[in-house]
Amino acid sequence: MRTPAALLLSVCLILVCAAPAFASLPATTAAGIPLDAPWKVQIYELAHSKFVHPAWGWQHSERDYLLALRLAKGDHLKIDTDVLFAAAFLHDMSAFMPCEDKKMEHGECAAEQAGKMLQGTGFPMQKLAAVQQAERGHMYYSNPGSDPTAIVLHDADSLDFLGAIGAARIIALTGAQAPSFAPAVKTLNGFLKEIPPSLITNTAKRIGAGRAAQLKAFLDNLQQETFDGRAI
Repeated sequence: MRTPAALLLSVCLILVCAAPAFASLPATTAAGIPLDAPWKVQIYELAHSKFVHPAWGWQHSERDYLLALRLAKGDHLKIDTDVLFAAAFLHDMSAFMPCEDKKMEHGECAAEQAGKMLQGTGFPMQKLAAVQQAERGHMYYSNPGSDPTAIVLHDADSLDFLGAIGAARIIALTGAQAPSFAPAVKTLNGFLKEIPPSLITNTAKRIGAGRAAQLKAFLDNLQQETFDGRAI
């Protein structure tokens, strides 16, 4: 039988050996999302290093996650934060890791790739189907089904197309050599018509009304400042 001193020494040795692994884990993402599991660190590091674009990259994923939490709280919905984290950070990965089938809708593509991305990370794989459902249903024109986690991701992703951030994202897609802002303006005007009616949660509808007004004011000002759009 070990003496109390020997047991204490064993515990101390275990803690010392484990300390570097725990110390190496980032505490939070850039926006403050807790990285409280090793698999979250792996997925976040993948997104932060590979999914780099102001429209579709890791920043968009962080906004989606945090806004989805806000929607769930506002509508008193019980969600799975493991599923939300995985889906939020992987739902647009086909922008950076295209599927072989170029015609596949990008949410479907993400769902097809999710398993191999999460396998071996420590993610609870029994939740994979829920991640895939959320990825398939994340776009404003998609049906997220009845799962609350998928619903709040759908609404959060939709809201990120409105307001100041929506304008910034779509204009960022024009690129350095774009001939004009006209395609971006057309897309944003389309969002004003299509996205507010697609929102499901009451909290998203309230936020969406404000963001739609902000986006409309921006587009109205842009129209005026480009000589009624003739110099856009």
